[in-house]
Amino acid sequence: MSTSRPSPLPIHDSRPQPKFIENLADGEIEQVAVANPSRQPISSAPESPPVTPRSITFSTTANPFSPPASVRSFTTDPPNMTPNSIHNGNQYNEPTSPRSGVTSLPGSVADLSHMSSFYGGSRPTTADTHRIYGASRPTTADTQRFYGSSRPTTADTQSRPGSRREAFTSPPPRPLTIYSTPGTAKPKRDRPKSTMLTDGPVLEKSWLEKRDPYARISYFVTYAVVFFGVVASGIKCFFDYKHVPMIEGNLCPVLDENFDSPDSVFGDNGKFFREVDMSGFGNGEFQMTTSSENNSFVANGHLYIYPTLTSASIPMDAILDGHVFNITDCSFNITRGASYTQSSRNSPLSFNTSAIGSDTFDAEGYYKACSAYSNSTQGKIINPVQSARLSTRRSASIKYGKVEVRAKIPTGDWLWPAIWMLPVDNTYGSWPLSGEIDIMEARGNSPSYPKQGTNYVRGSLNWGPTTWLNAVSKTYGWWKRKRGSWDTDFHTYSLEWTENFMRIYVDSRLYHLLDLRLNKPFWDRGDFPTIIQNGSEVISLGNPWINGTKAAPFDQRFYLILSLGIGGTNGWFPDGSEKPWLDGSQTAMRDFLLAQDKWYPSWSENPEDRAFVIDSVKMWQLC
Repeated sequence: MSTSRPSPLPIHDSRPQPKFIENLADGEIEQVAVANPSRQPISSAPESPPVTPRSITFSTTANPFSPPASVRSFTTDPPNMTPNSIHNGNQYNEPTSPRSGVTSLPGSVADLSHMSSFYGGSRPTTADTHRIYGASRPTTADTQRFYGSSRPTTADTQSRPGSRREAFTSPPPRPLTIYSTPGTAKPKRDRPKSTMLTDGPVLEKSWLEKRDPYARISYFVTYAVVFFGVVASGIKCFFDYKHVPMIEGNLCPVLDENFDSPDSVFGDNGKFFREVDMSGFGNGEFQMTTSSENNSFVANGHLYIYPTLTSASIPMDAILDGHVFNITDCSFNITRGASYTQSSRNSPLSFNTSAIGSDTFDAEGYYKACSAYSNSTQGKIINPVQSARLSTRRSASIKYGKVEVRAKIPTGDWLWPAIWMLPVDNTYGSWPLSGEIDIMEARGNSPSYPKQGTNYVRGSLNWGPTTWLNAVSKTYGWWKRKRGSWDTDFHTYSLEWTENFMRIYVDSRLYHLLDLRLNKPFWDRGDFPTIIQNGSEVISLGNPWINGTKAAPFDQRFYLILSLGIGGTNGWFPDGSEKPWLDGSQTAMRDFLLAQDKWYPSWSENPEDRAFVIDSVKMWQLC
């Protein structure tokens, strides 16, 4: 008994239907051109995550008793299969040309993107397919009629940007799920072709055929310049070496003291004499020099000049007011008298006079140098610091020769160590007419002191026709340590002195503080005026060294002095905000004492740092 299946119910769709494309064979697909070229399937992402349909009639209003319009016959496959998948028994095979326009597998995200852009952002439904194709799948004839006469060619497919890839790029990876975005390979540029592989004519290299003569000349010029530069440098070094002045002749030792024993240093037979004075030595210095072993002593093979506070001997109130202090062993008359040096004793002058001064008692000078009083009303105080000044005037002096002193300068604010020389006889007059040689002067202030601290040492010559015309500014120099300072170790300070030159240096002749050629008289070097005015008095100034040599006043015998001064009003410590006194003040020494809490902490209690330490003294006479 045969039964016939009832006819499908007619379904009327009110939406406009596209014209049915005829003559399409079974299994063929209609190719639809996208109206908007900017919406390419490869670049259009789904606006919402696609939903995989679980039945053929997904989102379609159809008769449940009739098959879909696109199905010609029934199959035994279950109805809940994904569209466009290949199943056994289905007469409609999968299209061979992917709808996305790129080489990918069925069901890729590119296909979903294409379908989403074509159908307005959602998956196509069976009803949409029915509206486009009518009652059957499009055939090949319909496709040919849509495009003209043939299917789209490879050129048409490659004209779309999404379908082109370079030959060596890897294919895009297959998405793991339908929610993944399609991968794209990064385009690579073509490798540039070498110019050596061109088929055209080879570039000519004319420089290989004939050598440029100027190139050869340039080589000769270069080597010639190098050669002449080396020769010129050698010649300059030779003449500079020959030009450096050296002591010619023999040097006879005059003094060689290593301070092994105090007996050879002080006393009647000692090489050094302690000068005791409170006058300030013409510089307004604040210390008194004593003969006490507290201020000058020999220990550990060194000579120490050690500064101490006067308040350790007398009360501070007595220093400031109402006290008279007489210094012991004052040497004022001895240092000024003719009997002070052997050369003065043998001079043709009378017994009671010398080139230095009278050998008689000078009451005014004595009271100034050997005593002091304190008066708070007048601002006068007793010298607040005690130190020492040692000289070789009785034992050793030279005229031309060499001096070497190995010493370590002290550390402490307003300390003034000095290695210097004065003339035995004031042949040309009082200071500075007869000259002064400063082998080394320094300041004990730290390197941060803006007016040259312990990182500077200076050498100079003092000379001039009057005290206010001292031409030291024309003959001085210094050496600075860029790393460190001179107070951390011993250094050798030297003087080389002949009638032709004077050189002062530290440690090496290369580190010279002063290098002076005595090739013209000092009167011409100083460029002094011929007429000067001293108050209301007009004085005609003449050359005081006219009877001397070109080296005058440094053509006489000089002796050595080792001293440690404190402060002063002569300008060695320039006025400034860091200085507790003014040079022009009548109470400069008092102002210095009242600021003791500021400068005294910088004085170390260790004698090795606080004292001016001398390791050895050597003097040679040119003979």
